[in-house]
Amino acid sequence: MNSSAIFVSELIRAANQIDKVSVSEVRLLLQRSIVTVRDLRYEAGIPVDGTPEDALVRLKLVSEECDGLKQGERADALLKAADLIRTLAILVDSGTYVSVRPVD
Repeated sequence: MNSSAIFVSELIRAANQIDKVSVSEVRLLLQRSIVTVRDLRYEAGIPVDGTPEDALVRLKLVSEECDGLKQGERADALLKAADLIRTLAILVDSGTYVSVRPVD
């Protein structure tokens, strides 16, 4: 099992046991997710978007607002992070890379 798969399992476990996971632990997991997603995107050749629709931006906002979220919302954020990491890891493992051409 590779490190991405292990981390995805950790995120899912935390989401399923959200009543036992502190807000600060959720925040740390989301921050680790942000770093992991950024690294996987870089490896796959996916450019930075940076718009409010970017999943990475949304993860950052949720991690910053973690204190004010309900348990279900924190669990949902962890599951979304897990799905994003799993999808990107599959892309990277498949050897399919995004080719970004500059606009003329």
